[in-house]
Amino acid sequence: MNESQQPPPGGEQTPGPDGGPAKRPAGPGGGILMGRFFGVPVYVAPSWFLVAALITWVFGGQLDRVLPELGGIRYLVSLFFAVAFYASVLVHELAHTLAAIRFELPVRRIQLQFFGGVSEIEKESETPGREFVLAFVGPLLSLALAGVFYLGMLGVDPDTVPGVLLAGLMISNLLVAAFNLLPGLPLDGGRMLRAVIWKISGRAMTGTVAAAWTGRALAIAVLVGLPLLSYAGGMSEEGATGFDSLTDALLAAILAAIIWTGAGNSLRMARLREHLPELQARTLTRRALPVASDTPLSEALRRANEAGARALVVVDGQGTPTAVVREAAIVGVPEHRRPWVAVSGLAQDLKPGMKVSAELAGEDLLDTLRATPATEYLVVENSGEVYGVLSTADVEKAFLAAMARPS
Repeated sequence: MNESQQPPPGGEQTPGPDGGPAKRPAGPGGGILMGRFFGVPVYVAPSWFLVAALITWVFGGQLDRVLPELGGIRYLVSLFFAVAFYASVLVHELAHTLAAIRFELPVRRIQLQFFGGVSEIEKESETPGREFVLAFVGPLLSLALAGVFYLGMLGVDPDTVPGVLLAGLMISNLLVAAFNLLPGLPLDGGRMLRAVIWKISGRAMTGTVAAAWTGRALAIAVLVGLPLLSYAGGMSEEGATGFDSLTDALLAAILAAIIWTGAGNSLRMARLREHLPELQARTLTRRALPVASDTPLSEALRRANEAGARALVVVDGQGTPTAVVREAAIVGVPEHRRPWVAVSGLAQDLKPGMKVSAELAGEDLLDTLRATPATEYLVVENSGEVYGVLSTADVEKAFLAAMARPS
């Protein structure tokens, strides 16, 4: 899976089963930092340890049947397999990351987590061709790794630890590639389908809608089909148990939920991107009244009401803006105290990054606000003239309205 998402101002994207990139989890860290590749931080989420333990236990049971002479050592071998498998997943993610860097798309981080990995690519591909390549390189690398492990198997005895490990890694990488090539969002195959429909229709949104609904159909197929296949296989093999069937059903439910949720998130983010250009600093800016720093709050508010202004900007003796009065601070001052409170005590000094251009819109506007978090910003014309004050609250309301608006 490979999915990018634009967070609201000051805020923060849902993993998918793979092998491939998906959506951004909230929070600054996202787990344990294990290093950086090509400048991109790689994190291991706490859920990875749960899956690693599960893989160690399951693979250890299989080793006991194939190589019973290992005894308890089989669990150390199984742990090595779990780490090697997720190293393969990391290679899958690095393929997405390198393609994104090649196309000059920013990659926020890579995260290894429950059921695979996530490459957080923060911007949309500009063309369907790039979208297709960006999605396809992950499964392609997984297939290449499967080939490498197969070649390794040819040089070892299949009834040895290296032989069993190489066979397991070959099969697991084949499964990762095959699963991610399924044609539904948020999987890589869904992004490839999206790119094809985008190319044919000329509209990225059309491709997203088709691939997302295909992903939802795929989620239902996984939820129903995987337990049925497991049950049918158990009927023809001795030793199948009710516990095995329950485990398969639980696995199917988790996979289906991840795919369904990822498909829905893809639809929401596509809708948002379609409406992002409507977020314009010029249209969201409040008219501001310049006031001296020692002006009583009550007097400043009286002048603002007369002028039809909804914000206050503190200026020096030459009329140069030095600070923006915070709306939250004004609300916190009782009306009877406002004649004795100067606006300077309620203002935030203008720091680098708190002056924004009135021409900013869409993702450029959101990126600028996230670079310097604040509650209010001074909006200026290209000439340097003050246009007004932009409130983060107003941007967030417009952002949420864009999210809710139908395409």
